[in-house]
Amino acid sequence: MHTPTSPDRLLFEQDLTAPEFRCGALEGRWRHVGTAWPHAIVAVSAPQRPNSPQEFGFRFELSGYRLNPPIGQPWDLDANTPLPAPRWPNGKAIVPSVFRPTWKHGQCLYLPCDRMSIEGHDNWRNEHPSRLWQPSRGIVCYLEQIHELLNQSDYTGVVAA
Repeated sequence: MHTPTSPDRLLFEQDLTAPEFRCGALEGRWRHVGTAWPHAIVAVSAPQRPNSPQEFGFRFELSGYRLNPPIGQPWDLDANTPLPAPRWPNGKAIVPSVFRPTWKHGQCLYLPCDRMSIEGHDNWRNEHPSRLWQPSRGIVCYLEQIHELLNQSDYTGVVAA
């Protein structure tokens, strides 16, 4: 028997075929690894650093998508499990302020566009309006922020490199 696809999943699948997502994929900024609803795994590219990967996986919890922001968790693509803390992205100041394995037990990134992190941070709505979840932009809104963080001079590689 065929189970109807939920509206939130249809919206996400639509966003995977949207020009903004496809351009990012063609430019090598990210790639869709797979979806097991309500989770999707996307790999985001990073510049070469010693003992560090050229991409990081993220598992997004997408229930209620696009109305609800995703929850983005660093993900081990090979083991299909949460990324161990020593393998999280690191940097001089900005990157470690976002990639915090101790924040919410490593279940999300410390970003205003993250559903779990925005809770209790009402001040972010005024302080970081450009970093908030934008339902009209979909998953690209979150992916662009991760890609930007990993591809700036602050990024130094993984924590235990």
